[in-house]
Amino acid sequence: MVNITHKNFSLRKAIAGATLKASSRATIEAVEQRRVPKGDVLEFARAAGLLAIKKTSDVIPDCHPLPVEYAAITCTTDGMEIAITVEVHTIYKTGVEVEAMHGAAITALTMYDMLKPIDKHIEIGNIRLISKEGGKSDRGMADPSLTAAVVVCSDTVSRGEAEDRSGSTIVERLEGYGLQSVRLVVIPDEADQIKSQLQQLSSSGADLIIFTGGTGVSPRDITPDVIRPMLQTEIPGIMEAARNYGQSRMPFAMLSRGVAGFYEKSLVLTLPGSVKGVIETMDAVFPQVLHLFTVKAGRRHDDGAAVPE
Repeated sequence: MVNITHKNFSLRKAIAGATLKASSRATIEAVEQRRVPKGDVLEFARAAGLLAIKKTSDVIPDCHPLPVEYAAITCTTDGMEIAITVEVHTIYKTGVEVEAMHGAAITALTMYDMLKPIDKHIEIGNIRLISKEGGKSDRGMADPSLTAAVVVCSDTVSRGEAEDRSGSTIVERLEGYGLQSVRLVVIPDEADQIKSQLQQLSSSGADLIIFTGGTGVSPRDITPDVIRPMLQTEIPGIMEAARNYGQSRMPFAMLSRGVAGFYEKSLVLTLPGSVKGVIETMDAVFPQVLHLFTVKAGRRHDDGAAVPE
């Protein structure tokens, strides 16, 4: 099974379909009029489809067991065909498209089993995923025109006594999200240099400024203490989300004192100095945090359309 421990819980939906084709209109009329000898085809098939949705991980080896929080199956007759539509919702780390398709397939197969005594030429076809939503793939990529800077706060790295790994990890992740202009700066854990870098980078037009290092509780961990008073608009929820995500994976995540918010027109984030802390924080809040630039531009949360004046 694929490792999904790094993923966030989110609302995920999928709609799948299948088609059952009879050899005569009489077969469909028997279904509509509940005259099939084996029973009510639509209700039996619906019940079988719901059970199949819940049991998907039992029969498809790589599917993760997940909580099915909503499922609906509808069947529509048209000529000599029955169109089957299955919708499934969950709040989990992975999607439900296979569950929806499995439900559609078993709904159709149940109809086949019930109708074969009266129609020897039933066909099942077009089992497919119609739509899906949820997860990071729906949160889009960054606007490539956005510029970013990564500031590594480390005495040892700035003196050349250690190699930077966290800063380069952030740069790689940001480029993966579609940012094409990312600058990397290394400074010691000094308040005046942290403050100066933030002012310089913001005045140079950096849309996103990420500091890494100095968010713990040691005497030299001063990054949040310098950054917080400079923020005109603090956004506590960003780091709350990061700490909550990290806490379920590492019991010391609660000790991180990272802050986030806007300084002038720049979004500022303070991340831990460890590579693991950087990866977990970015997994927790990216790429959705980039939506802040859409909001700041006066656009809606849902579709990015401009808010009318």
